[in-house]
Amino acid sequence: MSSPTANWEKVGDRFYRKIKLYDAVFDQDLELENYIVAGAPYGGAIALFRDPEKIQTYRGTQAAKSSIDVYSYAGKLIRRINWDKGAIRGLGWSEDERLLVIADDGTVRCYNDLQGDFTQFSLGFGAEQHKVRACRFWPSGFVAILMNNHLITVVSYGEPRPKLLAVPPEEEIHSWAVIPPAYTLSRSVEVLVAIGQTIYLVDSSDTEDRVLPNGPFNHISVSPNGLYVTLYTDDGMVWVITSDFQNKIGEYESRAKTPPKDVQWCGNDAVMLAWEDEVHLIGPNGASLKYYFDGWVHLIPDLDGVRLITNDACEFLQKVPDCTEDVFKLGSNSPASVLLDAVDQLERKSPKADENIRLIRSNLPDAVGTCVQAAGQEFNVHWQKQLLKAASLGKSILDLYSSDDFVGTCEALRMLNAVRDYRIGLPISYDQYRRLTPLKLVQRLIDRHEYLLAIRLSEYLRLPTNKVYVHWASQKVRTSLDDEDTICNTVVHKLDNKAGISFEVVARAAYDEGRSHLATQLLNHETRAGKQVPLLLAMEEPEIALDKALESGDTDLVFYVLLQLKKKLPLASFFRLLTNRPIATAVVEASARGQDQELLKDLYYQDDRRLDGANLLFSEALNQTAPQTKVDKLKLAAKLLGDSKDPSSNLYSRSYAEAQALIRVQASLDQELDAHYSGLSLNETLLRLITTGYGKRAIKIQSDFKLPEKTWWWLRLRGLVIKRDWGEIEEVSKQRRSPIGWEPFFNEVLGAGNQKLAGIFVPKCTALSAQERSEMWVKCGMIVKAGEELVKAKDVNGLEELREKASGSSVAEIQRMIAQFGSRR
Repeated sequence: MSSPTANWEKVGDRFYRKIKLYDAVFDQDLELENYIVAGAPYGGAIALFRDPEKIQTYRGTQAAKSSIDVYSYAGKLIRRINWDKGAIRGLGWSEDERLLVIADDGTVRCYNDLQGDFTQFSLGFGAEQHKVRACRFWPSGFVAILMNNHLITVVSYGEPRPKLLAVPPEEEIHSWAVIPPAYTLSRSVEVLVAIGQTIYLVDSSDTEDRVLPNGPFNHISVSPNGLYVTLYTDDGMVWVITSDFQNKIGEYESRAKTPPKDVQWCGNDAVMLAWEDEVHLIGPNGASLKYYFDGWVHLIPDLDGVRLITNDACEFLQKVPDCTEDVFKLGSNSPASVLLDAVDQLERKSPKADENIRLIRSNLPDAVGTCVQAAGQEFNVHWQKQLLKAASLGKSILDLYSSDDFVGTCEALRMLNAVRDYRIGLPISYDQYRRLTPLKLVQRLIDRHEYLLAIRLSEYLRLPTNKVYVHWASQKVRTSLDDEDTICNTVVHKLDNKAGISFEVVARAAYDEGRSHLATQLLNHETRAGKQVPLLLAMEEPEIALDKALESGDTDLVFYVLLQLKKKLPLASFFRLLTNRPIATAVVEASARGQDQELLKDLYYQDDRRLDGANLLFSEALNQTAPQTKVDKLKLAAKLLGDSKDPSSNLYSRSYAEAQALIRVQASLDQELDAHYSGLSLNETLLRLITTGYGKRAIKIQSDFKLPEKTWWWLRLRGLVIKRDWGEIEEVSKQRRSPIGWEPFFNEVLGAGNQKLAGIFVPKCTALSAQERSEMWVKCGMIVKAGEELVKAKDVNGLEELREKASGSSVAEIQRMIAQFGSRR
């Protein structure tokens, strides 16, 4: 096994390594120099598009068709996306591996997976008129520059809202770069634009001249952490300055007669200049290193390094991690290096292994931790194992040591080694993996249709597998050539008893492919009605959708279905759906009662519910203000009941007739008495007539409407009390009987404050006991009369209690009554 330092090169006081990831990446016929190349972050896919400005070898009419080819880093073609929107001015990737393509007319397509499905929006702000010149991307957004130097930014791919930045000077732009919002003080995107001899800083509100000499600048590149900026001058000088333009970090003279085609950062520590087949790596203090290639090379920067893409190979150039340097550096005597050597000695069965362990005993925990970290940074499986063996040896000697980091690194390396395989082509580093997270790595496998590996990794890391199965099933129903019954059985058999499976997603995929019958079959296996119903409505299966909603018992869902069906279907078809579905009918009725009276009328008419329809018309009549309109509504209600076979319809018909008569009477009263009677009930009408002195009219109306005698007496009593017509009430008291008894008279008059008149009615309450009449006299303030009632009843105890309530001369009188009973004894 070759030394792990064989590919190390020293740049200043630091080491850099170039790791070969894959051989024979692209076919030699693929002319990389004629392609625009963009790579997704964290070892994702790379997109290739033929540069229309370069002369190409003629390969026939088929090859002349525009397409975007998506490859893995191992050169495996993942997808060929046909392009039909004109010249491409921007090609980039989001952090979650969505491909962004910007056309010269400002059209932006966001391909949400690697299979060609996309969403589209336009930049606006004159992009279609002035055309897009170029674009710069960061993981969550991009900036497009137009031919008139206007800058348009989109800061979120999920909710794209193009925004125009401040306008820079209208002069030739030599180069430009973007500082992402996460690394600016304003927390908004900032753009560095090289115009003339200086650089302008452009943000959302202002354009500021940074007053830099020695321009023009042919290249500008911002470090991944946003702290530093690289400038390449027209005379071949490279400047590295802070992003606030306050300090100059270093400079380098390239001595090149032509400017590089690309300038990128390698991590946050070095800068790379790339010509056609030559790359310069510039480290701190101007130290440099040159690499030469047999063919055209493309630089694809990432979080912790740069990938170098040629036809022959894919390589990864990065600064050697500190932990790796600590272990493998030539002549290193660090505890971790000694521990690794101890493993080698142990395998040779040399006693020197024990000596090494004793030598680093006090630093053994640190040595174990360093070996674990270095193992994570290694791409070579042999050295991963050696470092983990060293860590395992060290922790077995320690009395107390947490193995969490060791176990986590082992799990991560098993997954990373699996996805780095050339058949998968995801050369992700350990630091990139930690930033990406396991869930998103599994999603990348799903997008590549590597379902078996995605399931195994999910199970290994104890992650949910339902998304993998659902995506597989969705692809199955889209692409399978089997008959629909076979496809359904295959999918159901595979997904049966799997937790968290949504058959609705699979059914929707089938429906989108025009397989409605298959979609319906799959939906029968969906257990959640809330998922079934929307798709059934979209599939125009109203009856099934309504039945599923009713079976769920969710009235909100039933209401939602009915609302959608009412919008889509003719009214007659809508009502036919309600037939033999009483719950649905009840929901419609309850909803329409407060919101759509006309729909309720149509429903009652359709169901031949004449009584309910008549009652609805009656309630509408009550809400009318014009008397004639009320009468017309009531006539319609009575007419509707004319042919009804309901036994109670006659009673309702009489009620409607009486209501019409009452409306006419009230209209007459309004006109004759210049008062407002319309809208009152019969009782309220009579009460108002009595209180306003129209007793005779009240008697006539009572007679016409055959109001019950008891009701009339109650109304008359309350009206006279309200009117305070004590004389009329006294005349009433002279009558021999009252249909409602005399106690109501006593209570009403007493409640009005007339105790004397109320006392007239006490002797007439013969149905009450002497004690109750006595209480009535007391309420009237007539203590002696109360005592006389008790004397008649021979209630001595009552008299004694009454004596306590008496005052003044009535005390002696009550005492005399009590004494009468004493003398009799």
